[in-house]
Amino acid sequence: MWVRPLFQFIYFYIFLVADMLLVQRPIRKGVIGPTLMVEELGRRKVRNGDLYVIQFYNRLDESKKGEIACSTAGEARKWMEAFDYAKQQAEYELSRGVSTRNKLNMEADIDLEGHRPRVRRYAHGLKKLIRIGQGPEMLLRQTSNLDGNCTSDGFFEGESGDAIEAHKWKCVRTVNGVRIFEDIADSKSGKGALVKAVALVDANADTVFEVILNLDRHKRYEWDMLTGDLELIDSYDGHYDVVYGTYDPKYLTRWQSKRDFVFSRQWVRGQEGAYTILQFPAVHKKRPPRSGYRRTTINPSTWEIRSLNTPMGSNTAKCLVTQMLEIHTAGWCRWKKNSCSKFEKTIPFALLSQVSGLKEYIGANPSLNCQVSTMVVQSKVSDVSTSSCEFEDLELQDEFYDAIAGDSSSSSEDEESEDDADNKEKKIKLKNVSWAISSLALKRVSAPVANKELDPSVPPVDVDASQFNGILHKGKDEADSNCWTSPSGRGFMIRGKTYLKDNGKVMGGDPLLKLIAVDWFKVDKATDKIALHPRCLVQSDAGKKLPFILVVNLEVPAKPNYSLVLYYASERPVNKNSLLGKFVDGTDMFRDARFKLIPSIVEGYWMVKRAVGTKACLLGKAVTCRYFRQDNFLEIDVDIGSSSVARSVIGLVLGYVTSLVVDLAILIEAKEEEELPEYILGTVRLNRVRLESAVPLDA
Repeated sequence: MWVRPLFQFIYFYIFLVADMLLVQRPIRKGVIGPTLMVEELGRRKVRNGDLYVIQFYNRLDESKKGEIACSTAGEARKWMEAFDYAKQQAEYELSRGVSTRNKLNMEADIDLEGHRPRVRRYAHGLKKLIRIGQGPEMLLRQTSNLDGNCTSDGFFEGESGDAIEAHKWKCVRTVNGVRIFEDIADSKSGKGALVKAVALVDANADTVFEVILNLDRHKRYEWDMLTGDLELIDSYDGHYDVVYGTYDPKYLTRWQSKRDFVFSRQWVRGQEGAYTILQFPAVHKKRPPRSGYRRTTINPSTWEIRSLNTPMGSNTAKCLVTQMLEIHTAGWCRWKKNSCSKFEKTIPFALLSQVSGLKEYIGANPSLNCQVSTMVVQSKVSDVSTSSCEFEDLELQDEFYDAIAGDSSSSSEDEESEDDADNKEKKIKLKNVSWAISSLALKRVSAPVANKELDPSVPPVDVDASQFNGILHKGKDEADSNCWTSPSGRGFMIRGKTYLKDNGKVMGGDPLLKLIAVDWFKVDKATDKIALHPRCLVQSDAGKKLPFILVVNLEVPAKPNYSLVLYYASERPVNKNSLLGKFVDGTDMFRDARFKLIPSIVEGYWMVKRAVGTKACLLGKAVTCRYFRQDNFLEIDVDIGSSSVARSVIGLVLGYVTSLVVDLAILIEAKEEEELPEYILGTVRLNRVRLESAVPLDA
């Protein structure tokens, strides 16, 4: 059984609701608490179809894991949000001091082993999957029409990340309602032009994502003039696959032989719900060059898909679709100036045209947004795929839990309005939506007042970084490599004083804590509690004299594994009544909900920049974080390998790490009025780190 502390859980049910009888009978039930982890495993090929799988388990006992298979990416996202919402409710109940002992006496852990009791008999007329949360009376689903960064008519405007990027985009052409941009910030570098096509599509991000990944040639023929004939070669970990394709160049030009190509696709979904798809040219032993075809290389490109808030009263979903690629074709400069050019006969032009084709295809097929999801039952015993109109009164041992959903605009939402009102009274602030920066009047947050976060009654000590020697040395200038520096927070956008009213963000100020050293260890496996190791600077005489040290141990999965350890020190002890004090001495649940990291690739390959992004990430929700509080320090062990998505992204980063300059900012997310404005807790800049420079921890 799962180890679960009392007073820290909220129970959930998975229910079936019939149209006529409104029969409520749970398929599974159990409790959700702060140690529940939910991970998105991505797409999985089952029989002849693709399912989107999420996994849940208790991090105190990872031997028991359950999986939920969903027919669409949107359903998987809603499950993730629902579980997260339930954990937020548990945190809220704990903050109010409400006892859940009676509830726990009545409930059991999630049943991961029993079979489903005659589920199909109850599935006739099934409309939707309801409720994960506090019993059958409450619908736990987050609304998407929260007040955001909108114009006067309520329409969502463009979005920026949480780090200031160096791109300078200029619209050079508009073709078939699609804007073509060029990055003019580095136009004279001679490395080619970075170009993107941007379009507003009448669909949600989940729908567009599935259309782009779909390999059905009959569907791709309707919008994709270049990569319509695709075949899956291999797939890995649910977020990465390799495809083989062919095309006839007569659609682009004349007198050329047929072409074939191989490329990989890697995709991630951010915490705010936006999708990023990376496409790289590849080589695969299963598809050597084909007789009669000329092997060609498809330009590296990215898709970015982000849902937009629509005007009040509108039921039409909209999203912003961006395709980006690097162009080395000489005809580009002439084409963008409307001059006669052969650019329209090239592969880069065909790639940019995909956005226009996608926009028209979805516009001509409104049913793509209205398809009602079906119940998918995958049996280990027999090949059964059951829709809502096919039933068998059988009991099967299933590979997945069911994920059943229907039209989100059904009448049951009206019945939940009272629950929504209750939620407002409880003032549970849900911020799982990405907002734009309302106005780029880049105001700076002043340096945090010492008597707010640090104890003003204690005289400050001189934090001299020269007393501490980490494995990586402190950089002398920007040209130095395999080193670190500590930049200011001006490159990051954080929540301002009025964020709860207008979602306004401001430029960060100087960090509260001082970065004193960085260690770069090579380890056999992910290693926690590094601060207790004899060679760790926390155990040195100078380290023991510091009022407080924050140790951030980024556990990097690779062969071998690595630990990047950041040491931040304060000049005074932490004020126990401050937000930092609540974080340092708080519960792991509170820490998971507040510990935030903002990444930014300052220099490096543009594809890596798109993969990493610049959006703030709550690390405790994305990967497993373990916390160790002792003496004058708090250690946070961030297990990047605990998430398949994070593993995939970090694998890409490591391939280019020697050419990257990476900025990271850590902070504690502010959610209440009195906690605003946010402040930067600490920063680090990693300059072109070399993997071979890592030192064995136990050497």
